[in-house]
Amino acid sequence: LLPQVQGNPGPKNADLRQALLKLIGDFANWDLASNATYLEVSRGLGRAAHPEETPLVVDPFAGGGSIPLEALRLGCDAFASDLNPVACLILKVMLEDIPRHGPALAEELRKAGAEIKKQVEKELAQFYPPDSDGARPIAYLWARTVRCESPDCGAEIPLVRSFWLSRKASRRRALRPKVVRPHGGTPHVEFEIFEPASEEDVPKGTVSRAKALCLCCKVRGRNSVLVPDRVRAQLVAQRGGADVEFDAKGNRTGGALMLAVVTVGGREGGRAFRPVSESDYAPVWQVSLRVRQLSDERKSASSVEVSPFPDERLPERNTLGLRVPGYGVREWADLFSRRQLFALRILAQAVHRTRDSEVTRNLTPALALAVSRTADYCSANCSLHAGRDVVRNTWARNALPIVWDFYEIAPLGEGSGCFDGALDWIARVADSVGSVRGQTGSVQQADALESPLPDDSVAVWFTDPPYYDAIGYAESSDFFLVWLKRMLPLGDASLFGPSEAKVASPKIREIIQDDTFLPVYGVKKGARFFEEKISAAFAEGRRVITERGIASVVFAHKTTEGWEALLGGLLRAGWVVTGSWPIRTEMENKVSGSQGGDKKAMLLSSVHLVCRPRTSEDVGDWGEVLRALPKRVTEWMQRLQAEHVRGADLVFACIGPALEIFSRYAKVETAEGREVSLVEYLEKVWEVVGRAALEQVLGDAGGAGALEEDARLTALFLWTLQSSNSVVAEGGDDTEDEERDEDHEDDGPKKKKAGGYSLVFDVARRFAQPLGIRLPEWEGRIIETEKGVVRLLPVSERAKQLFGEDGARTVAAQFERNPVAAAQLALFPDDPETAPQVKGRGRKKANTTSSSEPPAARREATTLDRVHAAMLLQRSGQTNALRALLQAEQERGADFLRLANALSALYPRESEEKRLLDAMLLAAPR
Repeated sequence: LLPQVQGNPGPKNADLRQALLKLIGDFANWDLASNATYLEVSRGLGRAAHPEETPLVVDPFAGGGSIPLEALRLGCDAFASDLNPVACLILKVMLEDIPRHGPALAEELRKAGAEIKKQVEKELAQFYPPDSDGARPIAYLWARTVRCESPDCGAEIPLVRSFWLSRKASRRRALRPKVVRPHGGTPHVEFEIFEPASEEDVPKGTVSRAKALCLCCKVRGRNSVLVPDRVRAQLVAQRGGADVEFDAKGNRTGGALMLAVVTVGGREGGRAFRPVSESDYAPVWQVSLRVRQLSDERKSASSVEVSPFPDERLPERNTLGLRVPGYGVREWADLFSRRQLFALRILAQAVHRTRDSEVTRNLTPALALAVSRTADYCSANCSLHAGRDVVRNTWARNALPIVWDFYEIAPLGEGSGCFDGALDWIARVADSVGSVRGQTGSVQQADALESPLPDDSVAVWFTDPPYYDAIGYAESSDFFLVWLKRMLPLGDASLFGPSEAKVASPKIREIIQDDTFLPVYGVKKGARFFEEKISAAFAEGRRVITERGIASVVFAHKTTEGWEALLGGLLRAGWVVTGSWPIRTEMENKVSGSQGGDKKAMLLSSVHLVCRPRTSEDVGDWGEVLRALPKRVTEWMQRLQAEHVRGADLVFACIGPALEIFSRYAKVETAEGREVSLVEYLEKVWEVVGRAALEQVLGDAGGAGALEEDARLTALFLWTLQSSNSVVAEGGDDTEDEERDEDHEDDGPKKKKAGGYSLVFDVARRFAQPLGIRLPEWEGRIIETEKGVVRLLPVSERAKQLFGEDGARTVAAQFERNPVAAAQLALFPDDPETAPQVKGRGRKKANTTSSSEPPAARREATTLDRVHAAMLLQRSGQTNALRALLQAEQERGADFLRLANALSALYPRESEEKRLLDAMLLAAPR
């Protein structure tokens, strides 16, 4: 079979293994998903491996269905379940509808979608009218507004995060606010569109961290800022502020303010931005009247049919996934402007009608998903991505914060996020996934703790379970559910419940760790809840798996708490972890480590823990386990590094093989009979991984004669930040990072973005503590800790700390006058209490400061301090002083160059630090 897709494998078992791995890698390529030859070969290999019975692959947390879909592609039987109804609908389309109908479904979808668009355009045309020159509006930029509360002002404050409209080099456009003061009236702000020559030409926004700046007060020389509590209070009164307020004649009186209109066609031919005119509000007023009429008709009717617009309630306070209740968003309808509500209502009605036709009935679920996808790009929580000129969807991140200035698309227009694009996305999936035609999966809404499958019936139990405290899945999915239930049969109780119910996705049984859950729903979902429930789910998997079955549990969470909860659940449920493999599953632009130049260690891969059912109740000896651990971890690290796995991917991938030693026993005890906990064992694993890393990069593992703590901490930091396959996660559009990272609900001062390299505090602590590295000792010196994140200071931030106010030039002058004094260079001159001094091993310490502190009480400059000092001399061009320092360090010993070379290998290839180190090393005497 294999020669059909690659050459003949070699004669050895290892050759066959490599060929099979290559096939897996090749067939994972989406472009080959429907390749007939690859399908035939892969399924043939599956039949050869399982000649007696087709394997059943089960995923109890199936979500979007990627795991069971791959099982179908390989010719396996697949059973997918999920507690969430939105996930179940996606699974139904992916695993049942598309395989049943094949690629023909894609063409039918396109035809039905074109007919829906034709119908809907007639009803929506008047609310999205063309311009007089023939240009067609495709999007509108809006801002929520509040009123200035200064006694003699009262002006409207448009809440604008950024005045940029487009940062594209070929179309740089921005808004320029202009304060207008009518005689005897309240001042207001108008906007003009201009082409900025530089960043400095574009004014700063009016809102940051929920504080609003009044532009009308600013032009009068006053800094009038509305505090967050008052901003929230005013938006609460407006139910979120997504709608325009009109008087009886249709004149705007408040609420959302239109800032600019995006058009295509017209005089300019292509995409253009134009200012707002009064006529742009007329269709908004008309659609507001229509929405009010439909709502009033629904209230006066006695029917129990679902309301035309999503009036389902949100929680009354902010939760893990939802941050908008604090700004007055009480119902899901409040998250949309009235024009958006009406457009989505008309689309939903058109999809609902497809159920009445024998021809289109089977298309209804897929069409409903297309409208659902459109809603994601058609809410008042969408924003403009100025770097790419596209709309950023509602769920661009795993939370729903307030968006101050929002981007309204014309849902049937030609821009990004429109219905055409959503439908085409699903049709293209049907084109490709349709290759599994004839073999459908089985989908059922089910709790992972209560599998409907019998004992010993599953060959492969493969799942990607909930990510601890990362996502509020159920609450997030309600955004989509409220629209889906207006399109699909309400009688299907398995998905949407009875028609009279205010249906929401199940939340009480959902397995997550959520500290906000108790005050909202009355149930505590702490760490213990997560561990108990995930353990019960894994135990259910242990029940249904055959004795020779295999399991794989996917995990990509970056906190050690999440890892420990997951692993504890696995072991308590009776599984043995036999391996772990990092598989690249995350898009690099989603895992960007950039924050204004700041790099963060994040998993580019999802780690797949491979498990087998534990069949014995043996008790392990703690001493034997500890003796086996270093060899196992070292071997696995070497293997992973040979596969170009690096950094955080490697760290977490080492946990699986280490756990094989521990999890093969029902429990592990010390010689005194004390049971060893998983947490205690994982501390040893972190220690072994850290020591192995230090041995590799510094030539020591922290024992006698090792480099100082700060050098070891820096090396471990940078080693963990390495990316697999030599890829460094670099930042993209700075504006995008700023928009995405801003926590709109944080009242505290926003710190200026800092460079450097960051690790979650707990990860840094897990490495440092067992290796005797005391993080508080280095706070403010080489690290900075804030909000659970440790930042390794960039060398540039240490210049003043190392050389004082006078800087490197003054120190360099001392070198040039007396090169011999290089070994006695005093660092930290402005801080005599903590200022260490450079000294050589075996040399007498020089007291080069005026401090009266006894020399014995003073800390000495470390090797890392001296390396950083040399890098800063290189940076400031003090070549003579640098040569003198390097000469003195070479006479002192090998530590300086050993550390410098190690850091050069660890810093990212394009970093400023690596450039300085490499240039400095070139200057070192040979």
